[in-house]
Amino acid sequence: MKRRTATTLGALAAAAVLALTVPSSAYAAEGVLIINGGEYKDPSGCYSITWYPSSVTNHTDAIAEVHSGPKCTGLVEELLYPGKTHHSETAGSVFIL
Repeated sequence: MKRRTATTLGALAAAAVLALTVPSSAYAAEGVLIINGGEYKDPSGCYSITWYPSSVTNHTDAIAEVHSGPKCTGLVEELLYPGKTHHSETAGSVFIL
């Protein structure tokens, strides 16, 4: 009986350690990010802005960063909260987590 209990407890401990070390799934914002009329459903990561003037509308549950440079580099021009729109002559990319 003691051996079975020890084996069961060992298995439970191993399962707990495994559960804590397995990475969780990647997070994506829920909703739609609109960049110059193009819609991105449940976006995650960096999106390029390819023409100017540009318009970015955030219909997600996350904050979007509008960057001045390509590939989400440069200064953050705007923190775009859910439900807001940003118009720009200089934005180069948008990052959303």
